[in-house]
Amino acid sequence: MYPIIRVIKEVLRARRMPPLHALDSHVSYHRCWPQDIDQYMEMNNGRILSILDIGRTGLAQRVGLLGALTKNRWGLTIAGSSARYRKRIRPFVKFRMVSKAVGWSERFFYMEQTIWIGDECAVQVLYRSAVTDKNGIVNPALVFAAVGMDQPSPEKPAWVQAWIDADNTRPWPPTDNGTS
Repeated sequence: MYPIIRVIKEVLRARRMPPLHALDSHVSYHRCWPQDIDQYMEMNNGRILSILDIGRTGLAQRVGLLGALTKNRWGLTIAGSSARYRKRIRPFVKFRMVSKAVGWSERFFYMEQTIWIGDECAVQVLYRSAVTDKNGIVNPALVFAAVGMDQPSPEKPAWVQAWIDADNTRPWPPTDNGTS
């Protein structure tokens, strides 16, 4: 079941926090509850991605994106991701999540999220995200203007650009659809 109560809690908490610049980091704190674990007694990888949704929602609230989405009748979607899982998140462990935008292109936003247990990084995910309307993808420049920011994308870290370049070589649609 999707953790909707956690999402609501995060939005309400983020509303009470100071606004952020669109390139600043949103930090939130969470705990691994019994409903988050799998048969290996650790947080399920699918649940980790759902929990990361919560961090992006808090970030979107603090930078003014949630209001802009509502006002403009826009949607928000994930168009790709790459995850590294390096440390198990065990039941009842408290962890810190850091969510931030790292740059954008003419179509997509690139975001990094990390989960930390103490000073050790447990998870790092890079996302390609897009804002959409009834006509398709909304240019990120329009989205940033809606949240009061008018500046070009910072230079993306080399590892982010390498992921973008590698993903652009991937065939789409895939050639094996299981019917041959």
